[in-house]
Amino acid sequence: MTTNRSPSVLDGMAERVGNGPGRWGWLAAGVWLFYLAQPLQKIAERKDGLSQALGFLTVILFAASYLGFFGLLRRMARKHLLRVWQQVAYLGLMLALCLLMIPTAGQTALTGLVYIASVAMMLLDLRAAVAFVAVLLAGTEVSLRVVPGWTDDGSYGFAIFLGALAVFGLRRAIQRSIELNAARKDMAELAVQEERNRFARDLHDILGHSLTVITVKAELAGKLIEANPTRAAAEVADVESLARAALADVRAAVAGYRELSLAGELVSARAALQAAEIKADLPTTMDEVPEENRELFAWVVREGVTNVVRHSGAKRCTIRITATQIEVLDDGKGPTPGGGASGHGLVGLRERADQAGASVQIGQASGGGFRLAVRVGL
Repeated sequence: MTTNRSPSVLDGMAERVGNGPGRWGWLAAGVWLFYLAQPLQKIAERKDGLSQALGFLTVILFAASYLGFFGLLRRMARKHLLRVWQQVAYLGLMLALCLLMIPTAGQTALTGLVYIASVAMMLLDLRAAVAFVAVLLAGTEVSLRVVPGWTDDGSYGFAIFLGALAVFGLRRAIQRSIELNAARKDMAELAVQEERNRFARDLHDILGHSLTVITVKAELAGKLIEANPTRAAAEVADVESLARAALADVRAAVAGYRELSLAGELVSARAALQAAEIKADLPTTMDEVPEENRELFAWVVREGVTNVVRHSGAKRCTIRITATQIEVLDDGKGPTPGGGASGHGLVGLRERADQAGASVQIGQASGGGFRLAVRVGL
């Protein structure tokens, strides 16, 4: 059985040691073993060859256990994580080897506690690590005062504290790195989701308008096949042209660079309204509209006219444009709960307006009918 969990500081250390240049981290950590020169020197001063050999062996085993920890980090980088009892057992082994150095190295064997404190600070949960280091500090200070022949010069306790503090700083740096990576991942996922929403919105708006006009023209062509075959053929040709244009719009949207033209949308709106037998009262110029407002206004024309053709039952549609505002009005049945006023297209239009710092007004036109207005700025 596997469980999903968020990356921990130990995971971060394991990743740095187990991958890339970090796989040589054990070598960098091994440089600090020169502090074991003190117990080695003390053991070398002994006259008894057997105790000397046992002392050297103990120091070597202790050094190996310290370097072996970084081998464990590489193992954990491959997701073979240690259980809590295994972590405690490993620290217990190091502590036992340190204590075994005492008969031959004397109080200099306490140097090993610095390495144990550093490993504990990396291996254990932070609270447990702090408690463990505190016990080591207390044990060191007490033993230096009660063991005959040992003297307290303050160096051992300070070294243990300094080593633990340095590794604590490393923990914090790794934790910040993990949090930053997680934040970047979340931002990337949000960006992907936002791009998906944008594409879905554009696709809805593109196909919603085009398919509406195609449907209206196809219905009109069907009615005219017998009465006016020439005009019916023209409407069918328009349907084909609109279908090709819709396909081109979809391809452009997929490419990510699609922009609407206000002039083009007004032309398309006139054709769609005429096909639906709705009188079109549209502006013939948009020179007063600033360039930065034209794309938004083009989306308003597209969505507004699509709703008029689909839902309004109107006989007349009017579009009014100023430098800062556009209105789409009709004389139809007006807004209805659950109707076009709350459709996906208008939701997308609101999102575009929000991005441009514009406001959207949806309601009943004076004299009846539906009114869609978008105003840029206050």
